[in-house]
Amino acid sequence: MAAPQYRPGKYLLLLLLLIVGLTGWAFAPIDGYSATPRLGLDLRGGTQVILDPQPITEGAEITEEQLQQSVEIIRQRVNGVGVAEADISIQGTGSNAVIVVSVPGVTQDRIVELVGRTALLDFRPVENILDPAPIGADETESADNANNKNNKKNKKNQNESASQADTSDSGPTASEPTDEAAEEELQQGGDIVQAKVNDAKFQQEVLALDCNDTRNQLGGTPDDPELWLGTCQRVIPDKETQAPAAKYVLKPAFIRGTEITSAAAQLPQQGAGGWVVTLSFDSEGASKLAEISGQLVNLPPPTNQFAIVLDGVVVSAPSFEEQILGGEAQISGNFTAQEAEDLANVLKFGALPVKLQVQQVESISATVGDSYLRAGLLAGIIGLILVAGWLIFYYRILGVVAALSLVLAGWMTYCLFVILGNTIGFTLTLAGVAGAIVAIGITADSFIVYFERIRDEIRDGKSLRRSVDEGWVRARRTLLAADFVSILAAVVLYFLSVGNVRGFAFALGLTTVMDVVVAFWFTRPSVTVLARSAWMQKGGSFTGLSPKRLGVDSLAGTRRERTSRRSRSKATASTSSSPDSGSED
Repeated sequence: MAAPQYRPGKYLLLLLLLIVGLTGWAFAPIDGYSATPRLGLDLRGGTQVILDPQPITEGAEITEEQLQQSVEIIRQRVNGVGVAEADISIQGTGSNAVIVVSVPGVTQDRIVELVGRTALLDFRPVENILDPAPIGADETESADNANNKNNKKNKKNQNESASQADTSDSGPTASEPTDEAAEEELQQGGDIVQAKVNDAKFQQEVLALDCNDTRNQLGGTPDDPELWLGTCQRVIPDKETQAPAAKYVLKPAFIRGTEITSAAAQLPQQGAGGWVVTLSFDSEGASKLAEISGQLVNLPPPTNQFAIVLDGVVVSAPSFEEQILGGEAQISGNFTAQEAEDLANVLKFGALPVKLQVQQVESISATVGDSYLRAGLLAGIIGLILVAGWLIFYYRILGVVAALSLVLAGWMTYCLFVILGNTIGFTLTLAGVAGAIVAIGITADSFIVYFERIRDEIRDGKSLRRSVDEGWVRARRTLLAADFVSILAAVVLYFLSVGNVRGFAFALGLTTVMDVVVAFWFTRPSVTVLARSAWMQKGGSFTGLSPKRLGVDSLAGTRRERTSRRSRSKATASTSSSPDSGSED
C-alpha cells in the first residue's frame, strides 16, 4: 500500500491558525491585561521587604536550618502566584540574620501579606460569640449580661453551615493594608487572650479585648493550640460583602494545620458564589474531624460551630449540620480569586518555623536598567539579522524560508511571553532575554541540517522532490535529537536552580519548543511547495540548488531514477484504468 501523500497546505493552515490565535490572545482588550511582557526585577524594579526572624517560642534560638526552611517556604509562596523570579536571601548570621525578599511588580501590601504570615492554622470548637466592643471591670454590665445580649446575634450566625466537603465562611481571609498606618498595624500583629482553663480571669480578659480595633482583626500572633483562646474575627477594610467584627471564645484546637495534606482555590461546582478553598486532611485529621463534627452537630448554637483560626484570628466560623466524613472540606465566603489563591498557597506550603517581623518595606529601582534591556534586545536583533543574512546569502530562496521561520518563531515566542505574563505571572529578566537569543542559533542549526541533507540527496542522483522528502526524514531525527537535548537541559536547569537561572531555562525551553513547531509546520511545508514548482526544478542560481553548484547534471535525478519513476507512473495509471479484479467463482 502506497504511503499517504504529504499535504503541506494543511500544516501551513494550522500554523496560520496558531499564529492568529496567539496574537489575538496576547493583544486582546481585556481589563488588567498588558500587551507587553512583564519585566523582572533587574529590568523594572519592584518591592523589597526586610524581615527580622524571631523564634516562635520565647527565649529559643533560631537555627540555620530554620532560616533556610523559611526562605524555601517564602519562595514557594511567592512563586505560587506565578513565575515571579523572586530574589530571596539571608543576610547576616545568628541573631543578626535577616531575610531580604525582592519581588518584581508586586505591590508592597500584597508582598508583606504573602511573606509575613506565619500561617499557624487551628480548628477550634466555639464556646461563645460576643460583641466586639471591650467591657471593662468597672462597667455595670456583667459578663453574663453581655453573653445574654449576644444570644440573638449568635442565632443569626447560623446561616453559616458546614456539610461534608463544604463549610461556610463568616469572614475574609486576607488583609490588604492601603496606607502606612495599616502597614504598621500588620507589622505589629494583634492581641489575643490565652489561658489553660476558662476561668474568671480569662473571661474578664476576653471581655476587655477590643475587636473594633483594626489591629486586632489582622492577626499575625501565633496561638497555642492546647490553650483556650479569646480572639477577634478577621475583617478586611473596605470590603463590602463580609460579616461585621465579632469576638470569639474558643476551646483548645482539635485539628492543626499540619494535618492538612492539600489546599486549592477553585470555583464552586454549582457556579454560584465566589471562589472557595478546598482542603484535604490526612487520616488523623479526617478522624478528628469526623469525631468532633459528630459531637457538635446536636449541640445548641453557638456551641455547634467551630472556628478556623489563622495566625490567631478567626477567618471562618461555620456550624455543623451533619457529621463530616472522608476528610474533605471546603471554605467558602465570597472570596475573590486572589484571596482564595493566597490562602490556599499559605496553607499548602506550610507554616513558617519562625515569626517574621517586617523591618522595612521599600520600592527598589531596576538593578540593570532600561539601557541594558535595550542593549540585550539590540544584540538579539543584530544577531537575527546576521544569521538571516548569512542564510539568504548561502542558501538563496531556502535562506529566505529560514529567515521567515526565524521571524515567525520569534513572534510566537513574544506572544507567549505576553500571554504567560498575564496568566501565570511569568516575568522576563535579562537572563530570559539571553535564553531567547541563544535559541536563535538552535533554530538556525535545524535549517542548516535540513538544507544540507537535501543537497546530499541531490548529489546522490535523486530528484529534487524526492530529495526534499527523503532529506526531511533523515534530518528530522537529528533535529528532534538536538531539540530534545536542549529541552532536557532547560528542564533540569529550571527545577534545580533558583532566581534568574530559572528564567534563562524557561525562555530557552520555550523557544526550543517553538523551533520544533516552526520546523514541522512551516519550514518543511514551505520547502515542499517550492520543490514542486517548475521554477525551483529548473535549478536557477537563486534557488540555492543549481546543478552546477552541486556538481550534478540536473535536478531531475539520474537516468535510472527517471526510468523507475516513469515505470511507477505507468503502473499507477494502468491500475487505475483496469476493471475490478476480484477472485473468480
